[in-house]
Amino acid sequence: MNKRLIAALGTVVLGGVVIAGVGTYVASAKNDSRVLVATPAGTLDTPQGKLPHYTLDMAAYPDSMAGSHGKDGGVHADWVTYGPVTNFQVPAHSAITITIKQYDSGERLTNDFFAGVHGTIDGTAIVNGVSVKSVDPEAVGHTFTVHGLADAKSELFVSIPLPAVPESKMPDTGYTTSPTIVTFTFITGDAGDFVWNCEYPCGDGTTARFGGPMSTQGYMSGNFHVVNA
Repeated sequence: MNKRLIAALGTVVLGGVVIAGVGTYVASAKNDSRVLVATPAGTLDTPQGKLPHYTLDMAAYPDSMAGSHGKDGGVHADWVTYGPVTNFQVPAHSAITITIKQYDSGERLTNDFFAGVHGTIDGTAIVNGVSVKSVDPEAVGHTFTVHGLADAKSELFVSIPLPAVPESKMPDTGYTTSPTIVTFTFITGDAGDFVWNCEYPCGDGTTARFGGPMSTQGYMSGNFHVVNA
C-alpha cells in the first residue's frame, strides 16, 4: 500500500473519530430552544425522482454581535457563532437546499477530510457562484457538518467547508460586505434527531481548540431535526 493511500485512509479514519467525539459533547451541551423551520420551495428533480424541496438560510459570524444572542452579543460577545439560530427543522425524504453566508476569516484545517464536500446530491457545493468538490484546506473559516443515525434506520452525513473571507476584506469593526456565499443541496432520509457542528477548531484558544463556542449549542453547534411532513 503506497504512502498516499495510507495517508488518505488515515485522514478519513481521523475524520470519523473527530465526528464521534464532537457528537458526544454537542449532544450533552446546553440547548437553545429556538428552531428555524425550512421554507417550502416546490419540488426538485433529484436522482431519487421528484421530491419536495425546502430551503434554509443561515450565516456564520466572527463574533456574536450579529443579533442572534441579543443586541450586546449576550454572555459571550466575542465568540464566533452561527445565526440567526442553531437548531433547524426539515422534512424527511425531501431535498434540502441550504445557503450560508460566511463572514469570518480562517486558517488551516486540522483535518483535510473536512475540506471536501460530502453528502450533497451531486457531491458539489456552490461557492460564490462556482461549483466545487473541495476547497483549499489552508483557508477555511468554518464547516457545517451534520451527522448521526435516526433510530438505526437512516444515517445522515453532510459536511460542507466554508472558505474563509480574505483578511484584506475583513474590517476592523463590524462585518465584511463581501461574505463567502455557499449553497448546497442534499436529500433527507427517515425522521430523526441529528446534531451538527463546525469542524474547524475555532474554540477558546486552548491546545484542543474544540472548547468554548464549539462545544456550546447556540454558537458553533446545534440540533438538526428531520421530521415527517
